[in-house]
Amino acid sequence: MSRYVGWGGLSDCFDERHSKYQELKSFLNEEEYEAARESSLTAFYTPPAVIRGIYQALEQMGFAEGNILEPCCGIGNFMGMLPESMRESKFYGVELDSISGRIAGQLYQNSSISVNGFETVEMPDSFFDVVVGNVPFGDFKVLDKQYDKFNFLIHDYFFAKTIDKVRPGGVLALITSNGIGGGTFDKQDRKVREYIAQRCDLIGAVRLPNNTFSRNAGADLTTDILFLQKLERQRSMEVEAPEWVNVDVIHENDFINSEGESRHQKITLNRYYKEHPEMVLGNLEIKSGPFGPQLVCSPVQEADFSEQLKEAVSRLKAEITPYEIEDVEEIDDSIPAVPDVKNFSYTIADGTVYFRNNSRMYPYKGSVTAENRIRGMIALRDCVYSLIFMQTENYPDDEIKKEQQKLSNLYDEFVKKYGLISGRGNDMAFSEDSGYYLLCSLEVLDKEGNFKRKADIFSKRTIRPHIPVSHVDTASEALAVSISEKAKVDIEYMSELSGKTPEELETELSGVIFRDIDCPETAAEIAAPFLDLNRYPLVTSDEYLSGNVRQKLRMAKALWEVLPAEKKARIKTNTEALETVQPKDLAAGDISVRISVNWIPLEIYQQFMYELLDTSIQSKRYIKILRSEHSSQWNITGKSTDRGNVKANKTYGTDRLNAYQILEQTLNQKDVLIFDYIEDENGNRKAVLNKRETAIAQDKQELIKQKFKDWIWKDIDRRNMLCRIYNERYNSIRPREYNGEHITFSGMAPDIALRPHQINAIAHIMYGGNTLLAHEVGAGKTFEMIAASMEMKRLGLCTKSMVVVPNHITKQWASEWLRLYPASKILVATKKDFETKNRKKFCSRIATGDYDAVIIGHSQFEKIPMSIERQTAFLRSQLFEITQGIENAKAAKAERYTVKQMEKTKKKLRAKLKKLNDTSRKDNIVTFEQLGVDRLFVDESHYYKNLFFVTKMRNVRGIAQSEAQKCSDLFMKIRYLDEITNNHGTIFATGTPISNSMVELYSLQKYLQYEGLKELRLIHFDDWAANSGETVIAMELNTTGTGLQMRTRFARFYNLPELMSVFKLVADIQTADMLNLPVPKANFHVSVLKPSELQKEMVKGLAERAEEIHKGGIDPRIDNMLKITNDGRKLALDMRLVNPLAPDDPNGKIAVCAQKVFHIWKETEKQRSTQLVFCDLSTPKNDGMFNVYDDLKQKLVTLGIPEEEIAFIHDANSDVQREKLFAKVRLGKVRVLMGSTQKMGAGTNMQDKLIANHDLDCPWRPSDLQQRLGRLVRQGNENPEVEVYRYVTEGTFDAYLYQLIENKQKFVAQIMTSKTPVRVAEDIDDSVLNYAEIKALATGNPLIIEKSNLDMEISRLKLLKASYMNQQYELEELVVNSYPKQITALTEYIKGYERDMQLAAENPKPENGFAGMEIMGEYYTEKEKAGKAIIQACAQMTETNEITLGTYRGFSLTLFYYGIMNQYKIKIKGAMSYTVPLGEDIFGNITRLDNAIANISGTLEADKAELEDIKVQLKNAQEEMAIPFPKEKELEEKTKRLNEIIVKLRLDEKDKALIDDVPDEAEEPEKRNVMSMAR
Repeated sequence: MSRYVGWGGLSDCFDERHSKYQELKSFLNEEEYEAARESSLTAFYTPPAVIRGIYQALEQMGFAEGNILEPCCGIGNFMGMLPESMRESKFYGVELDSISGRIAGQLYQNSSISVNGFETVEMPDSFFDVVVGNVPFGDFKVLDKQYDKFNFLIHDYFFAKTIDKVRPGGVLALITSNGIGGGTFDKQDRKVREYIAQRCDLIGAVRLPNNTFSRNAGADLTTDILFLQKLERQRSMEVEAPEWVNVDVIHENDFINSEGESRHQKITLNRYYKEHPEMVLGNLEIKSGPFGPQLVCSPVQEADFSEQLKEAVSRLKAEITPYEIEDVEEIDDSIPAVPDVKNFSYTIADGTVYFRNNSRMYPYKGSVTAENRIRGMIALRDCVYSLIFMQTENYPDDEIKKEQQKLSNLYDEFVKKYGLISGRGNDMAFSEDSGYYLLCSLEVLDKEGNFKRKADIFSKRTIRPHIPVSHVDTASEALAVSISEKAKVDIEYMSELSGKTPEELETELSGVIFRDIDCPETAAEIAAPFLDLNRYPLVTSDEYLSGNVRQKLRMAKALWEVLPAEKKARIKTNTEALETVQPKDLAAGDISVRISVNWIPLEIYQQFMYELLDTSIQSKRYIKILRSEHSSQWNITGKSTDRGNVKANKTYGTDRLNAYQILEQTLNQKDVLIFDYIEDENGNRKAVLNKRETAIAQDKQELIKQKFKDWIWKDIDRRNMLCRIYNERYNSIRPREYNGEHITFSGMAPDIALRPHQINAIAHIMYGGNTLLAHEVGAGKTFEMIAASMEMKRLGLCTKSMVVVPNHITKQWASEWLRLYPASKILVATKKDFETKNRKKFCSRIATGDYDAVIIGHSQFEKIPMSIERQTAFLRSQLFEITQGIENAKAAKAERYTVKQMEKTKKKLRAKLKKLNDTSRKDNIVTFEQLGVDRLFVDESHYYKNLFFVTKMRNVRGIAQSEAQKCSDLFMKIRYLDEITNNHGTIFATGTPISNSMVELYSLQKYLQYEGLKELRLIHFDDWAANSGETVIAMELNTTGTGLQMRTRFARFYNLPELMSVFKLVADIQTADMLNLPVPKANFHVSVLKPSELQKEMVKGLAERAEEIHKGGIDPRIDNMLKITNDGRKLALDMRLVNPLAPDDPNGKIAVCAQKVFHIWKETEKQRSTQLVFCDLSTPKNDGMFNVYDDLKQKLVTLGIPEEEIAFIHDANSDVQREKLFAKVRLGKVRVLMGSTQKMGAGTNMQDKLIANHDLDCPWRPSDLQQRLGRLVRQGNENPEVEVYRYVTEGTFDAYLYQLIENKQKFVAQIMTSKTPVRVAEDIDDSVLNYAEIKALATGNPLIIEKSNLDMEISRLKLLKASYMNQQYELEELVVNSYPKQITALTEYIKGYERDMQLAAENPKPENGFAGMEIMGEYYTEKEKAGKAIIQACAQMTETNEITLGTYRGFSLTLFYYGIMNQYKIKIKGAMSYTVPLGEDIFGNITRLDNAIANISGTLEADKAELEDIKVQLKNAQEEMAIPFPKEKELEEKTKRLNEIIVKLRLDEKDKALIDDVPDEAEEPEKRNVMSMAR
């Protein structure tokens, strides 16, 4: 039997024409014949010399014992030749051919042989130590769902599947054919080698002579033995693609194939063989074959093949290390796992308690008491699982009640012995069990952790069973069920449900579902495959009629144009529906344009530059504008060549910077700064900002900006082109409205009803890709995320969700999850799980467990790393972009600054790469990619807002200046999920998506809409900012408070509707006014307090300090504006914070607040209502020094409030202590709680009895005020109305700060709204008062109020002017284009009508009788016959095209059929045409013709009147165009006055304070130097 070599060499015999065919057929039964014929395609049995060579290699790699797989084993030659040293190994074989497989089974009975196709065999992954064999080779594919998406040919499929079956560190030694087209190793397409290289290292390859298989297979084949070692984790091919992935073309030519067709052939060779020619056991030659030239490895004459192979194999270097098993004890008393026991669960087997960990179960080795607890909880858990199963399968009520009674008895008995399940002892004993949190959900506890009652599962059904729908009556019902059960329009499924054909369903649902056409946008580019409409999936109208609807319309129209006539009707509804949802085009007056936006073509900027500066013809050859897409850097070449240009050097330039240099800085969104260089006393050169030259240059910069704004819309053709570009790129998005009413929520607790906004948000998450739940506190975000996760898992949209939440609420989340979905399988991370010793084990649990979700804390999430390979790839892609940017910048001869900045970034990235590649620090922890997570939910996502990004802007406020590691880590994980889920993998949730600055919106978009920003060419922050915002430069303190610096900040944001329409593709916004939540009504009270005389003096003192700083005589390290601002805030709160010796003011904030708190405390004593006092400017110190907290507490105690009813949040130093304190507040035991916004804001739930908030000071950010308010205006507060008190000291900084923060809140509110936002919004981001503002507050200066009023007035006037400009543009369109065209047309019409009237007069209608008519070539003198002839011509008409009918009264007649009206019509043609509808009356039709001819005079008169009217309109339009904007003077005056006020409120040139700004690194020093006078 062992001499049997299979069917590979006898493949010809399976041809019916072969002489041995009938003989062969008679030997085998039908099943054997089919298997033999199939195996003949691929079965070529392996010579012993090759097998010995492979085993020699494995021996030298250290393999002695383990599991061996041969995926195509034949009769078992590899098994039979297994060396003695490996005899203890367990051999597993798979064979398709039943004869070969049965022979192998008989020969090697100790081995495990499966006679099946490899694709049907169930084998565990990562199980085998070694894979050997000869993989089948062929030009066809194998169907295996897991691998179908890769489109592997059979030989490549065998490689892919065996790689999965071998363990990390295991080795594959597989023979594969070089075959036609290069086989696995030489083929031109590198995809398969990339797949292998991602998962394995190539130990080496051996190319065998083409006669190696001749004896056994009867064929000359060039083959390779590939030796691969599986990696611990996948490598990133973007970063580490090894050289053997690539091939080189070594020969190419044209040839004629056997069919007589001309073909071009390329022959390739793997680079491994070019580098290792010693591994080729023959001579590589190119020979002619049936399919053209091919590469063969001819044997070396007289060479001993066995010796050749032995020598080649000896060169292979690798080691098969034993598989590492963690925590293996000296005596292994584990037993194999039983499939019925859930992984990571306790069970009882033969009376012993075991814990299952993957494939083994380990006996419990703890105390007897703990073991007894475990036994009791196993019984409880199994009973709960049983009850859940019965509910899910919809068992009858009586059986469920019986099981509920059993559970109740078990629970009562357990609690009597061991206490609450959630108690500490039970937690310690059973928390490792995957069902522990399910058991905890049996108990409903109060907010203090005390037992309240048994959960509903003891007494009622808690799971909504899934009831499958098997039949529906209508197409609409079928669609609803399809969306509910398949999450898509599954037309075949709908057909099964309804009994209607797919075609019928598509017709009935026309306008409700659409073919999602995705094809080229022009008819000329549409190839034949695109004409198959079935290639386009069916989608619902809300999906199709959203997104980029302009692009969709272009594609639909292009396809309609080239479709055959019979198919056109199927997509007619597409174009009709899309046309109804096209966004209204924005006019020029609606679009705000800043110089530097990247959607304006370069040639437009160039045209502006040449026209503005009158660039000479010669200079134009050198001066060009360039832009790098890699760095978004603008560059103007030849800036210094236009030397004699007055406009460039004087009008728009300065002595220090010419206009080209200023324009370049402006394009790069930099405010120009000019530096002088001095030498200090030590002879060191030092840059000093030249304020005078800077001010002049900045003035020129503003002038250029203004000129650009004036110029850009002036030319009508340019205006139309730019409007078209803008509308096409940014005004094409229609956000999708999500409707989740069809979602069934199988498995959800039936007594919980989600609100409509929650259900729609869940639909958004499921169908809309990455999502931001920007929902008000209390909107129910938690349930939305839980339900979305469970529905996606049920429908197969995801496999495992990870939910990242603030650390202190992981258990709260677990409780809510099991309340909503009692049968769900969740894993909850604890602090203990992420201790170094436990982290790897816990991550392995995530990776190997089948969980619905893993709940994990923010800080724990950061400890799960991305693989080194992916981090490296991520950094290298950035490095590549930077390198490209540098090359582009150098090629464009950019500023040294540009190149140097990018070189600096490159250096940082290289340092990071080096750190990552430091193998000494690599940890074997499971990486994020290996967890199997494909959905990431991030609760309270605003904690990740400081995402770092590169910008050319100098010191822009609101942009993170340093890289927050947790944000970079999250961003990298999101990019990975985007890659594997097609941008559907991430869901953010927060109540405050934008807390302080609009810049946070960009961060959110970069996280969630990365690909979308790239499509819009807004991925660079500078491009995003240029399109949406405007910056201003201002003097501010540096971060240390030791000096001043020039700071850029966003002043306002433009084009908000377009920005928000893109944002709303991911953002699901729900504000308080939209939700109408059951929260108490807040009544606001402002207590305005008069300052004491001493306070007034102190404010004056602040003004004097500011004056000294203003004069320049103070070292900023001693005193500066930041100190004055903070002192001013403290002074407004209490004088003693500034000067502890100051007296206690009986009418000050603390005293007034104490009285108010006491009054409310007394009034609400019966209800035991509680109050919060917020103060950010002081902390309790316990050092005898004055602080607001102790002083207020003392006052309250003196008034009569018991000391134990007053608490400071600072006294609770841990999560446990905080929760205990909040519990006391909820119960009314602590009735006055004081704290800061940070410590007492987000995540604190103590609203039950809160009646009042007291804001002693004003925080910086509007979100802080919102967080303060959100503590008591919250669901769950028993009070229908609550009071909010704010204390303001007159004549201090208080009033200004509150005004500032309210304005800032208005701005955020404009963004976070469901309504269409305003086109322009002001952003306020000041946090330090300047000298003039301090002075104004101290002296009561009215300038600040005047400035505020002017800002509002100017905004209103600008709005009016924008409207006026739109009107002007419309008038210009009428004057230049529309009216002249109409006048020309009407003049032509009038001439035509006059000629036709002349013709009618020459051929009049007789008074009595008939004028005669020619019809279809025959002349009729009788009216009746002519009428009948017309009717007959209609009856004989077979085409819809117009035909010649005849003549009448000098006019020619044509006939046509008008399908829409189902009507025949005659066209009377003279100089002009007149259409007449026909009826069935033979005389009436001719009368209609006469009437039409008679009406020519009426038409003529109407057109003459219209012509005169248009001429009048043209004159009026010209006069209107000449009228200037009526409020222009008012706008100019108010703008001028505002600028004057701003100048007065700014630090001027007298400021001699140290300027902290330095020139950007590598900016060329100016030639002129100002030498120090110091000697």
